[in-house]
Amino acid sequence: MFLNTPSTSHAQRIISLVPSITELLFDLNLTNQVVGITKFCVHPAEWFQTKEKIGGTKNVSIEKIKALQPDLIIASKEENVQDQVELLAQEFPIFLTDVSSYDSAIQMIHDIGMITLKETEAAKLIQTIQSNFASLTKLSQPINTVYLIWKDPYMTVGGDTFIHDMLLKIGLQNIFSEHNRYPQTTLEELAIVHPQIVLLSSEPYPFKEKHIEEIQAVLPTAKVMLVNGEMFSWYGSRMQFMPPYFNKLLAKITI
Repeated sequence: MFLNTPSTSHAQRIISLVPSITELLFDLNLTNQVVGITKFCVHPAEWFQTKEKIGGTKNVSIEKIKALQPDLIIASKEENVQDQVELLAQEFPIFLTDVSSYDSAIQMIHDIGMITLKETEAAKLIQTIQSNFASLTKLSQPINTVYLIWKDPYMTVGGDTFIHDMLLKIGLQNIFSEHNRYPQTTLEELAIVHPQIVLLSSEPYPFKEKHIEEIQAVLPTAKVMLVNGEMFSWYGSRMQFMPPYFNKLLAKITI
């Protein structure tokens, strides 16, 4: 949704405050229009190397953004700080996204295609994503799963997140589905709920092989695995690559 109305129907100077949407803008062929991105917008690499950085997703530089004079800022209700977004909205048009599921991600791609006059490119991308997800394998029986995104304290995902919806898509039952957003947990708590699968995300906390051993010592019967966090959380054009990744992951789970 727009926090205020753009002065033009065709944005010529776009700033993205959301890494996954930055990648989407690239795939919608908006190279000339995008003038600013965050320091976490690592895809595509060529933009990361050449586009102006306006800070992080949680601490944007208001001064740098003002200097770039955007006619459209794309932000996220989840990833960006409300006070900063509202402050920027006093001077610039902001399109605020709110993605928490597959369906809302598809709608977001459609909406951004519309407001950037890239409807054709967005429609083609959506068709590819839908086709690829139609070929997705799903487990015949749900497996109780915990998906960890942080350590010290351990944090997982609730039932109102995009990651949760991706878990459901492949038949993994999120043990914390009754919680909201990103609840904290402990290894002692996990030992009580007995997850069959523990997935350790590569982001935002960079879980490594050594963490598998730590968790396995407390959960000896669980299958503990490292996973690519981008493939579970980067809603946008990366969604077209998620089904092949998920199919390979499921093959490892069921071995």
